[in-house]
Amino acid sequence: SYFGDKSSYVENASSLNLTSSSSVRGLNSTCIGKPPLSSSRYVCRSHTPLMGHSATSSSSVSAHTAASVVVAVVEGRGLARGEVGMASLDLKNPEVILSQFADNTTYAKVITKLKILTPLEIIMSNTACDAGNTTKLFGLITEHFKNVTFTTVQRKYFNETKGLEYIEQLCASEFSTIFMEVQSKYYCLAAAAALLKYVEFIQNSVYAPKSLKMRFQGSEKTTMIDSSSAQNLELVINNRDSRNGHTLFGVLNYTKTPGGSRRLRSNILEPLADAETINTRLDCVQELLQDEELFFGLQAVISKFLDTEQLLSVLVQIPKQDTVKTAESKITNLIYLKHTLELVEPLKTALRSCNTPLLKAYYNSLEDTRFGIILEKITAVINDDTRYTKGCLSMRTQKCYAVKPNINEFLDIARRTYTEIVDDIAGMITQLAEKYNLPMKTSFSSARGFFIQMNADCSTLPNGQLPSEFTKITKMKNTYSFTSPDLIKMNERCQESLREIYHMTYLIVCKLLNEIYEHIHCLYKLSDIVSMLDMLLSFAHACTLSDYVRPEFTDTLAIKQGWHPILEKIAVEKPVSNNTYLTEGNNFVIITGPNMSGKSTYLKQIALCQIMAQIGSYVPAEYCSFRIAEQIFTRIGMDDDIETNASTFMKEMKEITYIIQNANDKSLIIIDELGRGTSAEEGIGICYAACEYLLNLKAFTLFATHFLELCHIDALYPNVENYHFEVQHVRSSAGNKEKIAYTYTLSKGYTEEKNYGLKAAEVSSLPSSVILDAKEITNHIAKQILHRQNSAPEMVKQRAVYRLAMRLVQTARNSRLDPDSLRIYLKGLKKKYEAVSSAPGQNEERP
Repeated sequence: SYFGDKSSYVENASSLNLTSSSSVRGLNSTCIGKPPLSSSRYVCRSHTPLMGHSATSSSSVSAHTAASVVVAVVEGRGLARGEVGMASLDLKNPEVILSQFADNTTYAKVITKLKILTPLEIIMSNTACDAGNTTKLFGLITEHFKNVTFTTVQRKYFNETKGLEYIEQLCASEFSTIFMEVQSKYYCLAAAAALLKYVEFIQNSVYAPKSLKMRFQGSEKTTMIDSSSAQNLELVINNRDSRNGHTLFGVLNYTKTPGGSRRLRSNILEPLADAETINTRLDCVQELLQDEELFFGLQAVISKFLDTEQLLSVLVQIPKQDTVKTAESKITNLIYLKHTLELVEPLKTALRSCNTPLLKAYYNSLEDTRFGIILEKITAVINDDTRYTKGCLSMRTQKCYAVKPNINEFLDIARRTYTEIVDDIAGMITQLAEKYNLPMKTSFSSARGFFIQMNADCSTLPNGQLPSEFTKITKMKNTYSFTSPDLIKMNERCQESLREIYHMTYLIVCKLLNEIYEHIHCLYKLSDIVSMLDMLLSFAHACTLSDYVRPEFTDTLAIKQGWHPILEKIAVEKPVSNNTYLTEGNNFVIITGPNMSGKSTYLKQIALCQIMAQIGSYVPAEYCSFRIAEQIFTRIGMDDDIETNASTFMKEMKEITYIIQNANDKSLIIIDELGRGTSAEEGIGICYAACEYLLNLKAFTLFATHFLELCHIDALYPNVENYHFEVQHVRSSAGNKEKIAYTYTLSKGYTEEKNYGLKAAEVSSLPSSVILDAKEITNHIAKQILHRQNSAPEMVKQRAVYRLAMRLVQTARNSRLDPDSLRIYLKGLKKKYEAVSSAPGQNEERP
């Protein structure tokens, strides 16, 4: 496989005859499907055909963030309820992604997949959203995607037979192994049928036969991060300001192309869960870091690529109507295609000296002869010096003179006429400048065509005004822009001449494209290579700016001196680093400490490091080892939700229910306080019960709490570890007040701090009388309730045995020590065990 993600790469094909656009949507209606929906959320709108798109330059990376994915979702009925089929197509990237999976009643997988896709429009069957009889899935999707357009299509268009026909027609031959994967997956085939029918209708074009990339994406081999966890961890959007780059995506995003940026985003939201693939990526990042010439050589070439996916998307569509706009778009995209293909050789040159298997595979893929064949066919018709340029006038000139002379004599005549008109315009403006003795110059914009521009102060003009023959005058500072009736007429002649040129060029381009179509599939390979290289370069770039380290993958989560990657970007000084250690035998960590001591930051840091490791990036630590997490859950924050009528406590309960229902032995669970929205007794009870449930799993759980009673659960469960964040007490210079100094350092055991909430309240401007009263009441309650639990000697011994056994299992699995070192290590373990078990009642350390 060519890529860091080991999905099978398949090719697709099809010639499509749409009988009539009304077969999907009423001819004049703007909303598909017969039953008009009463739901006010239900947005339907008429679509502007997106045919006019051209591939964007790499400088306009920000433009790619606009939603452009159309998704069809269908669910099984009766006994098959919960079996969901999905098909998605990005209007800027001609790739159809099919998926089918069994989901539970929370539809967590569906919602997560949709959140990652960020759809422009969701298509569902009208039977799923009949007024008064809507399915639970429809209800959940509309609740989570309030700003997305929903469209209903009659159930008959969700037809699996038609879906398989579409795939046979449209799937490019290189991706044809998808037939084997989807033949019996009826729901994703049905979704594909409705999706392709609908997209061809709104685009007002059909896809060229055997031109689409199609792949089947199961839910395995990737880690599931639900949408609220992605939000809590600020993976791609900052919670305070959505335009702010202080996110994990912002920290790692040094990509140079829109495709690389899109790939990075989708990888962060859905990391890999296959250690072999991750290590393949890490090998590449390591080589890029070690070989400076390779790094800068690749970066220089990659930054010249345009949005290859969007370019492909436009190239494989055949418009149903030929307009000036479609003609111009096709010519532009052919120039972009030439520009892209000319970069293949420099890319090969940059990769020539690489050593890692993945980069070598990319180099071998670029050896494909089809790149040369397409470029040869293009250069036979298109001028060698025609290239992508910035600026609308220079690009217009490139389009006019794209086709070589002597291919079409009428085209040559039209171009001569156009040149004469442009020369006449320049001559006319020179005459006007001489006539009025003003510093006029010729300017051009795509909206106005040719116009006159002049830098002059108002005082230099006769009577402070321009001569009366000039119209449409605009002024910005000292720059005047205007035109004249003669210039408007000349512009019209110029446009007419251009239309003729474009039309004749378009016919030549269409003929050329028809010859190219059979070879075009190599461009899918190219766009994948470019986006993956761009992402790997971005990881390497991020490493050079900070001391990140390569992660290992074992059955242990061990981070030595790790720090928070986003905080490092924001903070003036480097954040305080801390250790983390979880194994199968110590898989539950309870963290205590005063308010603002760093608990939440620490928990988020661990989840972010886990995600960074699983996408193939280096990690902010001195050393790190991870266990592959199949799911990452978080419960963070104390907000209520007015929209869903959920109080703070109700929201907490929903989130912990979701975790309990979906977690498995390979999950990473982060819980930052639980049960704070109700009374202390009930809160402790809920926390205790939730902890006991999670303790039965082998999932790695980190639980931050202010309920110190919860810390004593380690007496019952030997796989629980207590840690706390240290604080120091500093007397003020006046000597009468004590302040807390936060060290942000994690230590063993639970916090010894008392009444730290009151100390935090003292710092605020709460009246001193209220603080004193609170202290008195707290002391009174503490005397009544608090009593220490001391572990019985037998319990201490059992705990020591358990820890020794777990350490021995770990050593057997992962040890790389030579026999002599291993003997010394085992003797040390034995001594520690004997010391702990012979001195019961003491606060034992971990062996």
